[in-house]
Amino acid sequence: MRRSNGVTRWQRTVWTPVAILPKAEPANWRVLRQDGDTVEYHAATLPLTLWRKECEAYRVALTDPNPGVYVVLREDDRDPDFPYQVHLVTASPHEAALFNESGDEIVEKVPMPEGVIAWVAGWIKDHYVEETFVKRKRRRHFGEPDQDGLGDPRISQTTDVYRAPTGQRHVDKEAGNGL
Repeated sequence: MRRSNGVTRWQRTVWTPVAILPKAEPANWRVLRQDGDTVEYHAATLPLTLWRKECEAYRVALTDPNPGVYVVLREDDRDPDFPYQVHLVTASPHEAALFNESGDEIVEKVPMPEGVIAWVAGWIKDHYVEETFVKRKRRRHFGEPDQDGLGDPRISQTTDVYRAPTGQRHVDKEAGNGL
């Protein structure tokens, strides 16, 4: 995570995830680099877990011109010096989009290191199973009446509902105009 000075009076500091560190030791906001007021921290060490159900999403992530890993941050008011907690790291853009929808978390994409790209690609090769598309047929709803061309049986109809109108005009006797 990088902490830098904000450019407006409403946001004094800006926190931005900038990278992931593969095979990093456990850390809790350890300073990695400092340049003036800009400080980079090793905020947390979390596992990058891949799931078989998300295999298609990982393929989508790797086909991106700039493959990335998504970091999900949650606000944390326990320590005023570090207002965010790293909640999750995922390679699935679909999972990241779900966290982004709520508005409670901050989701940022950071570059995926070459070693992680190779690891995810190998995992996809071992676990991806192409699913054939099967168009579903519409099933009748329980208790749905048969459609026999007469419309809803609860409404009285004198003719077939699919028949063209006869062209007869009805006259509203009270108003004196044709409808």
